[in-house]
Amino acid sequence: MSITSTLTAMAVATGLAVGVAQGGESIPGPAGKLHVDDGGSGGVPVVFIHSYAGDSTHWTEQLKHLRKTRRAIALDLRGHGQSQPPANGDYSIGALEADVTAVVDTLKLDRFVLVGHSMGGPTAIAYAAENPSKVAGLVLVASAAKTPPEMAKEVIDNLEKDYDTVYEGYAAKLLKGAQPEVARKVHKEMLAVDQKTAMTIIKVLFAHDPLPGLRQYTGPKLAIISSEGDTPMDLHNQADLPHVTIEDTGHWPQMDKPDEFNRVLEEFLKQHVD
Repeated sequence: MSITSTLTAMAVATGLAVGVAQGGESIPGPAGKLHVDDGGSGGVPVVFIHSYAGDSTHWTEQLKHLRKTRRAIALDLRGHGQSQPPANGDYSIGALEADVTAVVDTLKLDRFVLVGHSMGGPTAIAYAAENPSKVAGLVLVASAAKTPPEMAKEVIDNLEKDYDTVYEGYAAKLLKGAQPEVARKVHKEMLAVDQKTAMTIIKVLFAHDPLPGLRQYTGPKLAIISSEGDTPMDLHNQADLPHVTIEDTGHWPQMDKPDEFNRVLEEFLKQHVD
């Protein structure tokens, strides 16, 4: 298996004023300030968790769409977007889950749907497993399961030998099929992550196994995948999850084809939540 295809398999993603004003604000998190984009009203709220190197703007079209009928929230995880990085360098899934906990508790959300993309997938699973009564549904976008140790070692060794080349190959593979404007935005964001942080997060994702948490959460679940992300390593195949494929997109289907993504999400909400 090539390094770039291996890296594709592991890509799973990645002021103290408190209120609910639209447009974004900061709340206190366990490792510093967390940026939150919160707006809309009515219905069961939906909380969005972005990928590695991403931020809340990856959900702009979903927030705009859902806020016509319900509350929708997107957060920037620690060290991403406008949120502060952790002083101790902790990007473990447990730490990212703590960021989600801080947001939903501060916003006093009693029951909501979690949508996690890539790295946000295992983060959402971890929260749902610990708080099943609060999670009305779980939507996992382009999420991968745990990578076999020997494969993880190969990737890490190659990154340590030639980080720039291997990392660029990883980015190119994930962006295959992406809309040009999406590719430009995401590529810039990925290159902005410093090597130390990138390696820390990659090792975290390799080490974490989301399958036990996914089995523990017994509520409604759906995987949304791209045609490029349908490999044996992807979570929907390892966990036999119901899934919908959005064709002709890169690793960010919610950005490449937002209208189609929104239709799939709305169908899930109507069938399982509302």
